[in-house]
Amino acid sequence: MSSHDEIVELLRENARYSVEDIARQTGSDRETVGAAIDELEADGVIRGYKAVVDREQLDDERVRAVVELNITLDRETSYDDVARRIAKFPKVDSLHLVSGDFDFMMEAEGDSMRELSNFISNKVAPVPEITQTVTHYVMTTYKEQGIEFGDGDDDDRLSVSP
Repeated sequence: MSSHDEIVELLRENARYSVEDIARQTGSDRETVGAAIDELEADGVIRGYKAVVDREQLDDERVRAVVELNITLDRETSYDDVARRIAKFPKVDSLHLVSGDFDFMMEAEGDSMRELSNFISNKVAPVPEITQTVTHYVMTTYKEQGIEFGDGDDDDRLSVSP
């Protein structure tokens, strides 16, 4: 594993690691790690840093949805063209071209189911190449970006009394 790969993996584990933390864990010096991170950012390998938030712990009752999108392309339009248009909407958190029964998987967030439904109906579905949308509203999140959510009690076994 190259030092760049090792740095990326450490930042994926915890984006709050300092340059000193990463240098200590990789056996490198601070300057080498700092330069590598600068290079990874400049090359677009590292696109940003984000906190993983357990939304159920917040007073803010945002609604999340996973939306299947089916696409029909013409000769002048590619998946990349359609993706660029959809990704520009601020409500779209992520967009993936996927294999299987549909073409794109989109994740979006809004203040209410009505707002999110209106967004999908009035902004996404009218994109000419989109032939079908199927919306799945997220009810509970158990794990996101490798981090498990819950009450912190990892022991699901039943207690046994003598």
